Amino acid sequence: MTPEEIASSMNGALRSISLGRQEALLPSPMIQNHAAFLHLLADGALACAWFGGTLEGKSDISIFASVLPKDAAGWGPPQRLSFDAAHSEQNPVLFTAPNGKLWLFHTSQPSGNQDECRIRMAEVRRDPSDPLTLIAGEGRYLDLPRGCFVRAPLVVREDGAWLLPIFRCIQRPGQKWNGSHDTAAVGISLDQGETWRLEDLAQSIGCVHMSPVSLGQGRLAALFRRRQADWVYRTESLDGGRTWSAPEASDVPNNNSSIAAIRLSDGRMAMICNPVSAAEFTERRASLYDELGEEDVRPDADPEGGCVPVWGVPRAPVALCLSQDGGKTFPARLLIEDGPGTCLSNDSTDGRNKEMSYPWLLEGPDGTIHLAYTYHRRAIKYVRLAAGWDRADARRVS
Repeated sequence: MTPEEIASSMNGALRSISLGRQEALLPSPMIQNHAAFLHLLADGALACAWFGGTLEGKSDISIFASVLPKDAAGWGPPQRLSFDAAHSEQNPVLFTAPNGKLWLFHTSQPSGNQDECRIRMAEVRRDPSDPLTLIAGEGRYLDLPRGCFVRAPLVVREDGAWLLPIFRCIQRPGQKWNGSHDTAAVGISLDQGETWRLEDLAQSIGCVHMSPVSLGQGRLAALFRRRQADWVYRTESLDGGRTWSAPEASDVPNNNSSIAAIRLSDGRMAMICNPVSAAEFTERRASLYDELGEEDVRPDADPEGGCVPVWGVPRAPVALCLSQDGGKTFPARLLIEDGPGTCLSNDSTDGRNKEMSYPWLLEGPDGTIHLAYTYHRRAIKYVRLAAGWDRADARRVS
């Protein structure tokens, strides 16, 4: 599809593609839409948040959201949930606290300087007169160091503590951020988000987008995107997230693009990602923000003591990977969508970008699987798979 064809289809209407599969392109007034996050609301409606604007890193990038009411035929209109004229606001995370309040967490950075990012938290309410409308408060920045980024949902520990998965974009004096020293961490709040402290994960250079999954009885596993574009990595906690093992490679390739994981009602772990790596492709780009056109004479961060990040590996196919051993291995991989996945440009207007990336997934109470991902940097694509999705009309990824 061309950018114009994609734009003309961004109406939110659900279309039946095959038996048990429906799809939609979410409505948005912006030409770039990326980093979808799905969240079930209390009444069974589905909310999708993402960031939109002209180009990732530009100050017109803001958080948007849309609501799909239960049993509705399409998504509601997009709503802007944030706007800061001086910052690029990215990577929304929706979280329903134990007291029922709905919170939005997102990043806020100047230009492409992820090492100067701060995390913002705002309460979100449903409009009582219009269930399609979400309203976000002004919010505030968390008391965490600059350079903290989010992507995955919070976990509530058995003692009530909130655990916020974080990756740290470490500042290198006099050098531009490029991902070379990113590490994993957990933000911990003991007072429902009022104050936070940070705990770093040891031996986690290059491990970002920490996606934790409960395994039951106080055990957690977490999966990571890797800056080195080699493999999805995994860590485990046996004490409810208080301590974590050193991350180790799983058997799923990673292209330095986002992943998401959940535990299904039948006990299996499901991860959605692009299961390809730098070893399979020669395509490369200089950095994530090499198209902003803003003068910055600082050199790129020296990888000494860190890693050499790899950018530009194709972001396709989208696959749903299934594990029966807590995320150590994923022998079953179901194809959701394939394509060239070209991501040597972030531009959403000229058709060069063909990525299908930054996927998210949820399982509904009835066994339905809800998926969302970036489609060519132009739209957010939503896919709904009816119960029995892993048995009917399922193509395998080799």
